[in-house]
Amino acid sequence: MTVSTRTNGLSHAVMDTDYPLNSIDWLTRLIAFDTVSRHSNLALIEDVQRYCEQLGLTVDLTFNDAKDKANLFVTVAAGGNANNSANNNNNTNSSADIINHGLVLSGHTDVVPVDGQEWTSEPFTATIRGDKLYGRGACDMKGFIACALTLLPKAVKLSNAGQLRRPLHLALSFDEEVGCLGAPLILADLKARGIIPDYCIVGEPTNMTMVVAHKGIAVYRCRVHGKSAHSSLTATGVNAISYASRLIGYVDSLAEELSHRDDNDALFDVPYSTLSVGTIQGGTATNIVPNLCEFTFDYRNLPHMTQDDILAPIQAKVAELSAQMQARAADTGIELMQEESVPAMTDDESSELQALIAALTGDSKRHKVAYATEGGQFTNSGIPTIICGPGSIEQAHKADEYVELIEIEHCDSFLQRLLESCTTDK
Repeated sequence: MTVSTRTNGLSHAVMDTDYPLNSIDWLTRLIAFDTVSRHSNLALIEDVQRYCEQLGLTVDLTFNDAKDKANLFVTVAAGGNANNSANNNNNTNSSADIINHGLVLSGHTDVVPVDGQEWTSEPFTATIRGDKLYGRGACDMKGFIACALTLLPKAVKLSNAGQLRRPLHLALSFDEEVGCLGAPLILADLKARGIIPDYCIVGEPTNMTMVVAHKGIAVYRCRVHGKSAHSSLTATGVNAISYASRLIGYVDSLAEELSHRDDNDALFDVPYSTLSVGTIQGGTATNIVPNLCEFTFDYRNLPHMTQDDILAPIQAKVAELSAQMQARAADTGIELMQEESVPAMTDDESSELQALIAALTGDSKRHKVAYATEGGQFTNSGIPTIICGPGSIEQAHKADEYVELIEIEHCDSFLQRLLESCTTDK
């Protein structure tokens, strides 16, 4: 059944409070919340909040400016036998010691739209066919959240028994799919409260393999202002599309240069930083010199590179082309605006966490990927992070998104072993 509740002046349909006992049922419940990024995620957050509070946990929420979206952060505290080796000069580097201030399990609650996609089943109703569970967010990334929520009662039981020696944190964010907007609010809140987690696992779909680094992403919009004229009098106008094409050509030439740098990293699935023009629009009619053209491009940088590596030369080209345009008409020129920025995630500080994950999974392979996650925001905040979660990134954002049931089993098993590493000396 569903009931209606009201939070922050908004009415939400939420599930009843007879909470699931296993990850498949939790995933089914989570998929039923339509948390497409353009919508509120409060119904899901409030449902998880009630669940946590039933377990005796204190939930902290951080909201967006409109108060229609929220992050959730909750901690299962270390129990009475907690090892305070973080404050012990005789600290040893056992596999348990490397989670001194706790481990964050992190996931985003928003999903991408289903508009224009042809689904063979209802995208917000979980459907099991064969060995797969279908639904929007099944792999990206409500599957991991479902497994983490299933783990919480086990962690609480250990904490209450005084056996959980390190705190376990759960962080759920909003608007990851539209620029990783929610996680910085969680991190700022943790800093203000003096909470310094030792490590973080972001449960994006990796087929339960270990991703130790990913690229950053920056999205730019370029607006070219020309001057209209009749197409028979081109000399009296300034063609915005023509100047946009010159800048696009320059962006493409930079992209080619990036692919041949000596410092590229062969461990990445795409071993170099990339530039790619994604959208373009402009012009009114064929017989009118266009006075406006806009295009967007994204830059996906290797962790050791910065935005300035491409921004500075592009800004110089913008200045050069704008000067040419303004020599013909003073009120023309080119604007360059950044619309999105997500930092890269590095493996510089996560070697101990990698060793723990390798020991728990029996797989020491380290992967590096071209897509971006909230992991870079955690590493930028000084929290060593890896990416590991159920499902394949190849299924993300597609119609009939699915996660294999065996992947959920593997994630459950992995998190159980992770929890045990917080309670048993190695």
